[in-house]
Amino acid sequence: MAYIAQVDFKMDGPFGDEMAAGFSDLAKSINDEEGFIWKIWTESPETKEAGGIYLFETKETAENYVKMHTERLAGFGIKGVNAKIFAVNPALTEINKGPVK
Repeated sequence: MAYIAQVDFKMDGPFGDEMAAGFSDLAKSINDEEGFIWKIWTESPETKEAGGIYLFETKETAENYVKMHTERLAGFGIKGVNAKIFAVNPALTEINKGPVK
């Protein structure tokens, strides 16, 4: 069963094209994480928040990633990371065209 990790945190920027350019290497490195399937990057310059929605193969790989990522963000000076992990209901997600495969 696949698992979603939802992560968000306060961040002063950069956002948009600057964020894409600055975090490109980080984005590429996420592809190598165990159990990783995909990520949707999220940002809100208005509320100074960023994060992502991730899909992992198992609950364990999602939990391991969230732990590592929270520690990495702390190293960047980002604290107060909100993270939740949810099981995916594949039957209902398929009806709504969710990319869980």
